[in-house]
Amino acid sequence: MKDQLQASAPLALLTAYQVGGPAQWYLQPTRERVLDETLAWARREGLPVTIIGAGTNLLISDSGISGLVVHLRSWRGFKTPEDGVLEAKAGESIAALAYQMARRGWSGLEWAVGVPGSVGGAVVMNAGAHGAQLSDSLESIEVLTESGERRRVSAAELDLGYRTSNLQERDWVVLSARLRLEPGCGPEKLLARLDEYNAFRHRTQPSGYPNCGSVFRNPQGDKKAGWMLDRSGLKGHQIGAAQVAEQHANFILNRGGATARDILTLMAHMRERVLSDWGIALEPEVRFLGSGLLWSFEHHRFASI
Repeated sequence: MKDQLQASAPLALLTAYQVGGPAQWYLQPTRERVLDETLAWARREGLPVTIIGAGTNLLISDSGISGLVVHLRSWRGFKTPEDGVLEAKAGESIAALAYQMARRGWSGLEWAVGVPGSVGGAVVMNAGAHGAQLSDSLESIEVLTESGERRRVSAAELDLGYRTSNLQERDWVVLSARLRLEPGCGPEKLLARLDEYNAFRHRTQPSGYPNCGSVFRNPQGDKKAGWMLDRSGLKGHQIGAAQVAEQHANFILNRGGATARDILTLMAHMRERVLSDWGIALEPEVRFLGSGLLWSFEHHRFASI
């Protein structure tokens, strides 16, 4: 139910992996007043606040998330570019925006056509594909700070890097993003490019089972995570109902009934194998939410997650 605070709300079906326990408190806001008042309540109660968008890059603990979970999937809307500036709310689908802009003849988001996430999530992770990333066009964002203040923050202040930003360490809510686009080569050619990117994605990435895309970031150097995982013989490896995809070794599939523990244990095994074979410690691209997930991953302790 939108704009209503819910207790013990299930989260699994809101994520791409379709695993994880409930939120202690859950809100899917559509109105600024509701968001402001609920966040103020959480601050008074001393509750931690977790923001989720499309749920495509998350692994939620089987025990769930304590505090307040704010789900921004209904925080949608965008303003058609004037002079190339696009303003989009955090809950907008970044892939859908790529199509909308291509149809209008604006270039700069074509890379995002196969990215199944929201604008807000793309900002936080500095999402990218096909040699491009959001930071190439991001001018600024509007945020709600931990004190309830609305601020306009420039892209230069976000320390944007490969699949990272300093927003990952801040308790800010990304409300919208301002992007600088360029006049393209015409809608027909832009849409053809999007079709090419989509076809490439379908050829190279698995489908049919829940997954959240790439599990590990590509390390520096010429060896990609998927290539090393493949050469280490991990395709098809399975723990519980979590399986390394046969089509792409940097994907984990929920084959039906997987738990966060299954996925996390498999991730740790994959990382350990690559470290042993290649001397490289892969860093997760997946965002861990819930008590103990990151600690369990780093220390190989999976008794209660």
